[in-house]
Amino acid sequence: MKKNEVIIYTDGSSLGNPGPGGWGSVVLFPDEKVIELGGREKESTNNRMEMTAALEALKEISKRKSTARKIILHTDSSYLLNGITVWVYAWQKNNWLTKTKEPVLNKDLWEELFKLDFSLKTKYEVLWEKISGHSGVHLNERCDVIATSFAGNNTTILFRGNLKDYEKLFGKIPTNHAVGTVSGVAKKAKSKNAGKVAFAYISAVEGKVHSDKTWAECEKRVKGKSGAKYKKVFSKEEESDLVAEWSLKLLL
Repeated sequence: MKKNEVIIYTDGSSLGNPGPGGWGSVVLFPDEKVIELGGREKESTNNRMEMTAALEALKEISKRKSTARKIILHTDSSYLLNGITVWVYAWQKNNWLTKTKEPVLNKDLWEELFKLDFSLKTKYEVLWEKISGHSGVHLNERCDVIATSFAGNNTTILFRGNLKDYEKLFGKIPTNHAVGTVSGVAKKAKSKNAGKVAFAYISAVEGKVHSDKTWAECEKRVKGKSGAKYKKVFSKEEESDLVAEWSLKLLL
């Protein structure tokens, strides 16, 4: 770990979406202190839990006097990453309305996250990194355990202590925390999915996003349609992320 960086991993879970929700975060400080955070909501969504995990981790940093100059937050949520790095600026400018004049979903969390991100950027360089969920990224997997445990209303003990003790409990943490970010995962995902049967085919046609179970259905939908785009996904999680991402882009 670099002495000038705070490393964060986050994840969210919802049983039912909407349904009982849980969130989890792991924060590594430059002095090799490790803090796990987590919580539960009786009724929530996966997106709200992803946002809450990031928000609470950043709140923890804002309360402390850290020698760090950089914050690197890792998330497997396309909704969260695109929202905080791209979409939120248009929403804030448009008084938290979408292009179609509809209220932005999860406005309360977006407003709080936007203000906190802006405030932290006066003291730190804040980077948001996309990782691939359920792909063996060590601390992301730990966040998933915390989030799903809280969502299931199970007893969860959160760690607070030093890095050496943390690694004794949960295994060695890779030195390069950026492993698993967008560029790093893309190559792995490509070989991993080679020859794999697609879970669904997502398409955006004439202002609407669709999910089809077969290529034949998707091809029929997009063939001959100007501006249509499509992509195959390999899990329910990828399907949800891509549908959310493309749907929100259409509203901006």
